[in-house]
Amino acid sequence: MDVATGAAGCGPAPVSYGFYQDGYGGALAADAFAEALPAALRCVGALTGVRDVRDEWDEGDADAWRRAVCAAADAFAEYGEGRVGGFSIGSFSVTNYRDEGTTGSEVAREAALAELAGTGLCFAGVR
Repeated sequence: MDVATGAAGCGPAPVSYGFYQDGYGGALAADAFAEALPAALRCVGALTGVRDVRDEWDEGDADAWRRAVCAAADAFAEYGEGRVGGFSIGSFSVTNYRDEGTTGSEVAREAALAELAGTGLCFAGVR
């Protein structure tokens, strides 16, 4: 599966699974990537003001934008969109604490911003 589909299967997604694996070096399975992709696109869209690569961008900016989506997808796949924490069932416990009070959305935002650093793509004005 090289090309994930967009919302409700309506055409190709802005970041393909092939780019996620080869360009970004991601390790999620195709279905996990596809499941996390909508939240990642919302996250990066909020940071940049766009939800797809723009024709006027050079290849470096386009790749940085795609890598930001991939980084956010990894975070959402690991933490979800809610609060980052852990749980216990009997003697079995799972923890994925990062910081107290942190949400998966905040972790994804930080990961995406790290990929966008130095590009000028982060939205900082009025639309």
